[in-house]
Amino acid sequence: MREIKASAITQAIAQLCQEANFELGEDVLAALKKALKTEESPLGKEVLSQLIENAWIAKEEQIPLCQDCGIAVVFLEIGQEVHINGDLNAAVEEGVRRGYTQGYLRKSVVAKPFSARINTKDNTPPVIHTEIVPGDRLKITPMSKGAGAENMSKLAMLKPSDGRQGIIDLVVRTVDEAGGNACPPLIIGLGIGGTAEKAMLLAKKALLRKPAEPNPDPEVAQLEKEILNRVNALGIGPLGFGGTTTALAVHAEVIPAHIASLPVAVNLQCHSARHKEVVL
Repeated sequence: MREIKASAITQAIAQLCQEANFELGEDVLAALKKALKTEESPLGKEVLSQLIENAWIAKEEQIPLCQDCGIAVVFLEIGQEVHINGDLNAAVEEGVRRGYTQGYLRKSVVAKPFSARINTKDNTPPVIHTEIVPGDRLKITPMSKGAGAENMSKLAMLKPSDGRQGIIDLVVRTVDEAGGNACPPLIIGLGIGGTAEKAMLLAKKALLRKPAEPNPDPEVAQLEKEILNRVNALGIGPLGFGGTTTALAVHAEVIPAHIASLPVAVNLQCHSARHKEVVL
């Protein structure tokens, strides 16, 4: 059994929350640069150029990539041979509190969400997802999820007879209705199968995959490719100003489902795809 102190978790998350908001991942930056070469709209090209420049300025000056520093979603993969010395959830929450306070990141979380909407003033509590995995390591992945894209999320309990085409139509309709509100170019997370809540979690976790990495299952990879082509044919373009780059990638994760169900979740990620990870 390997022991990890809660204080080490707090420290790691505080740092990662800031890094995620200041430094766009090299994989996303590469996807934006690739899109710049293929974008057909002059205005779309200009927007992509500005997004790339914005990412450079944010990293150089250590300032947020976007004014919406998001709600903190923290994924934890906990090795079954790991013992956490301390309160894990409290350690994660304290890490988010320190990261957002010390990094001067916008505090966007409100308590009493359907009434008084009182700002918690430290961006807590975070949304925490834990998974027990083999081994003696702890993998921590904070994601800063902005509301513009998150508000465009969709869950559909399709009929099994809707099949592959029903999934494609759902995603294309979701992106079309979102328009520029989700701040494209997007990364589209797609969860298929399981139950309603599992499909939603799969869709969000799918956003962690690098844009250049298709699903290893050829059937799923082909679905991702077809949806991406259909979405980019909508003409919404970068930030909704028109063009051929509405999405950078489609990431689908698929698991078995009940014989009477076809749960499908769509989670959109804006161009400012912010997440970092560390293994303790």
